Amino acid sequence: MKVLFACGGTAGHINPALSIAAALRKRHPDAVIRFAGNPDGMEARLVPGAGFDFVPFRAMGIQRRLTPYNIYRNIKSVGLLATAGPRARKVIRAFEPDLVVGTGGYVSGPILLKAAQMGIPTATHEQNAFPGVTTKLLSRQVDKVLLAVEKAAEYLPAEARGKCVVTGNPVRPEIFTASREEAREKLRVPGEQVCILSFGGSLGAQRVNEAVADVMAWHTREGRIHHIHATGRYGVELLPRLLEERRVEWKGNPNLDIREYIDDMPDCLAAADLVICRAGASTLSELEAAGRASVLIPSPNVAENHQYHNAMVLQNADAAVVLEEKNLTGEALVKLVKELTGDPQRLARLGRNAREMAAPDAVERIVDEICALTEGK
Repeated sequence: MKVLFACGGTAGHINPALSIAAALRKRHPDAVIRFAGNPDGMEARLVPGAGFDFVPFRAMGIQRRLTPYNIYRNIKSVGLLATAGPRARKVIRAFEPDLVVGTGGYVSGPILLKAAQMGIPTATHEQNAFPGVTTKLLSRQVDKVLLAVEKAAEYLPAEARGKCVVTGNPVRPEIFTASREEAREKLRVPGEQVCILSFGGSLGAQRVNEAVADVMAWHTREGRIHHIHATGRYGVELLPRLLEERRVEWKGNPNLDIREYIDDMPDCLAAADLVICRAGASTLSELEAAGRASVLIPSPNVAENHQYHNAMVLQNADAAVVLEEKNLTGEALVKLVKELTGDPQRLARLGRNAREMAAPDAVERIVDEICALTEGK
């Protein structure tokens, strides 16, 4: 079996594809798997690092906000779009896959569209509660549309809904199995001290860092809370400055674990009682898998405000509390965190409800669905 994956742009598109590919290889050790993605994107590093073949395919989206730089980008995007069909055909013919799978990003569109036109079985996986433009366009063409949540089908064309299968989002198995006691010991979280985990993405979100600084200024006065926070790349210098402005003694403080990036997420989630974060699809799936209460701050700077729709699925299930960025202030976040950390029963309820939404067999269900497309070939 030869399978071509098309994905890119963000870890939220790439990591699900890598999880699916790994599960597929485990089930079919003789499967030949290749990825197509942007040569300058994260996928060019992550895919080979995971042990899969990678072929470059340039694709760019149209920027809606018109600045001189974005106009230049849009001209390049139109040029790439004009040649996307022939270039996609060349990639597909060079590999001759039995199946083509997309998990989002600008690369997915032309590759899956051309594969469908060539009569090759195709499937696309949508991680968000509100499908992206690529998924909406492809849903009429591909053989199967795999969804993280049932609500996503409501936003797709009526003729595509018969192809939809709800599978959930793939999640690393260690998120499900990490031990709270071992994680807290490893991270030096004392006894039953309340532990907060917060982050705003790999780049860092200024508004989140600012509000979190106020939360730290509040709880460090009492010393009852252990706080793990990832500043992101652009917050490495910002957060210490914010803490110093608030007269927080952060250097050497045993209750503050401040780092740029969280590379031990299974342990951090296992140790946490409350998580403050954005509402990307993969993040929410991990919160569900870990069964953690959360304050979700959807990024307003994403396509079609899809993080808001993701977050509301959890809030409507009483599995999280949503604080929109337009309402985000340090005072508002401190008030909310005070309420939640002061109510252990509510924290436990939010966590239980989140865990009930988890799909521990998501990756296996996805592999079942895509393998079924090749039966009889």
